[in-house]
Amino acid sequence: MALSGDHNVQTEANQDLVCWTRMQAEAGQGLQTIIARKEVERRAGKGIFFWGVGNAPSVATSAYARLQTPVQVVFSIMKSRPRASDTAPRSLLVWRRYLDMHGNERELPSQALVTSRGETDGGFKKRHYALMCRSETPLVVRHGQCFDPAAYRNIGSKGGPVGASQVTALLQRTGPGSSSDYSANLTAMLVGSYWVRLTDPVLADAEEIAKTSDVTAPQEWLAAVAKIRLGPRVTETPALQPTLF
Repeated sequence: MALSGDHNVQTEANQDLVCWTRMQAEAGQGLQTIIARKEVERRAGKGIFFWGVGNAPSVATSAYARLQTPVQVVFSIMKSRPRASDTAPRSLLVWRRYLDMHGNERELPSQALVTSRGETDGGFKKRHYALMCRSETPLVVRHGQCFDPAAYRNIGSKGGPVGASQVTALLQRTGPGSSSDYSANLTAMLVGSYWVRLTDPVLADAEEIAKTSDVTAPQEWLAAVAKIRLGPRVTETPALQPTLF
């Protein structure tokens, strides 16, 4: 399934390029719950799902997307425990649109449910991003396949090593891998515009988000997502909105 306006669908990864992202509990949901939710989203989207991330993409990302360069996404479980702001946020947002590789604003596909906490240390959360992914196989956490970030460097003019604060990064292999505490727990392919900035957030009801854990049928999932996206627009800081937890 190709996204409207996003025609590149990869089947084979370039092993020298990888998008690495570390995953953990977020927006009030545990990691296993998030993965199960993304699996339903993947099935409802005929293989395509959106994975929310907190940091902006590498400047080279849109160029790779336009060139349709195959890039694999490797998801690794974080070694650190999730922060309290991620396990029990004061408010939640659900994002409804995104900016594609050409800078055009598009509506997220009907199956995509991308949430985030509503606040950061500096106040109202104004930025959130997502990886556009495709997987032909179910999203199941696996263990035993090592991923060594030291074998890669960031893509760009500086080409520095992966920083401790980088949760998601576009990387290029520069050497052989060795032992690592990280594993390739999930894998997928980047599709469409690869790594995008999200727009048009609305406040999300925590109870409605929690109910999606019981949804397994694709049609029910689409109906649940449509309902959640009808939340009130963010017109003031979440701190002044009704508490969701």
